[in-house]
Amino acid sequence: MTAPVVHSLREQIREHIVEGIVSGRWKPGERIVERRIATELEVSQTPVREALRELESLRLIESAPNKGVRVRNLTAADLEESYPVRAGLEAIAAELAAARLAEDCSALEPHVTALYEADRKADGTAQVRHTVAFHRELVRAAGNSVLLHTWEGLGIEVFTALSIRWLGTVQQSYAEEHEALVDAFRRRDPRIADLVKAHVLGCAPRA
Repeated sequence: MTAPVVHSLREQIREHIVEGIVSGRWKPGERIVERRIATELEVSQTPVREALRELESLRLIESAPNKGVRVRNLTAADLEESYPVRAGLEAIAAELAAARLAEDCSALEPHVTALYEADRKADGTAQVRHTVAFHRELVRAAGNSVLLHTWEGLGIEVFTALSIRWLGTVQQSYAEEHEALVDAFRRRDPRIADLVKAHVLGCAPRA
């Protein structure tokens, strides 16, 4: 039985802010007030400040003296920059995980099933969630904590969500594309790293 994932207070606050930005509660250029978030979530300002600092490192928000923290006016070009880095990391992960996933793809399969349902309903929220979860499991299967930490540090979920919801970047079929990767792992395709890299680059928004 898998233990439940326990998120730190900072992570919970970060997710709250990200969801607010993605959903449009805070528009590009709009100020995010640290004190207001702390009051709303009934927490101190310290973890809110930490979460905002982390989001600034992802270039999702920006701060300026006497102007506070604001949502960045991100363009397709801004979002696109992370994809070549992500593609390179996932290509390495695919090589390292190839033997393990050839034997057992059970960590990936539930997300493919969920993506078929999300595609059928055109459920953008579920498409984001299961696309990111699929790729996280792929990277995790590599068994390299440095690789996983670096990948997670790119803010994959944030940029995937923004690409789909802000820019309307839609793949032909989220489920079919990910099922094709599972099939490639199962048949031990020697081109698996290139297939994963091409898949990730194909998801990038176009400037």
